[in-house]
Amino acid sequence: MGPTAVQEQGSRPDLPAGTVVLAATPIGNTGDASQRLKDLLEGADLVAAEDTRRLYDLANRLGVRVGGRVIAYHDHNERKQSDPILDQVQAGACVLVVSDAGMPTINDPGLAIVRRAIERGLPVTCAPGPSAVLDALALSGLPTDRFCYEGFLPRKEGERRQYLRTLRGERRTMVFYESPRRLPASVESLVEAFGPERRMALCRELTKVYEQVERGSLGQIRDFIQQNPPRGEIVLVLAGASREEAAEAAPEALSEEALARLALERSRREGVRVKEAIAQVVAEHPLPDGSIPKRKAVYSAALALQGKTE
Repeated sequence: MGPTAVQEQGSRPDLPAGTVVLAATPIGNTGDASQRLKDLLEGADLVAAEDTRRLYDLANRLGVRVGGRVIAYHDHNERKQSDPILDQVQAGACVLVVSDAGMPTINDPGLAIVRRAIERGLPVTCAPGPSAVLDALALSGLPTDRFCYEGFLPRKEGERRQYLRTLRGERRTMVFYESPRRLPASVESLVEAFGPERRMALCRELTKVYEQVERGSLGQIRDFIQQNPPRGEIVLVLAGASREEAAEAAPEALSEEALARLALERSRREGVRVKEAIAQVVAEHPLPDGSIPKRKAVYSAALALQGKTE
């Protein structure tokens, strides 16, 4: 499609016709909305919103009128909706994708349409803006040169413990989301995994009237939330491991032959099948990244060892 046709399809010549636009919305303070977001809300041909009621409420607070058609685009329908939306993009429409707060795809819908647009060779761009992850990181006072975003911690205690074990040697600053209801149990798991002296910041209600940032050790943060149960949206920022902590946390990865020897010894000692012993041994000796060694490779090593002894 040539430039003239694209311009005719778009509602305004300064909006990107034939393009998916991921736009960040305010995470609390309406004043953080950019002029670009307002222009997109007024001029986009189609707005795909996580919650249509919240979209219209935001537009009212911004004093703008949503000019295009609005559809619901959320976790439960985003895969089904992606291609019909992209068909309109291919025809020249400017499609705006927004979540309830912050940037789409970051713990919010949007990833499915981005991936599908890439597969179909259709343009995708961003109208950047507020981000709870970056706000919390900047306010934490912890190192920002290297960080990783880990999303929400697992709900179940066993899964949460196992997950956090894989992060013990992580040297980057880590950012988590958490709900007020699960916060006490999650912080307790963090203390168990990283020790009470690891530095952390608890950020709540960012950009809002009751914004609050508590900084201290994990033990101090745990005591604080026991006395002052936080409300609202919460972001946790955790310091990374020191060089010494990372070295201490790094598990020694056993070779496939070493795992095979352990499995064969267990098979003989406990009278279980070799395959069953291998399954138990690899589960007990995860790799440094938390994944499980491949059982087929360990089984092949076990067969080779058995051949040597016969």
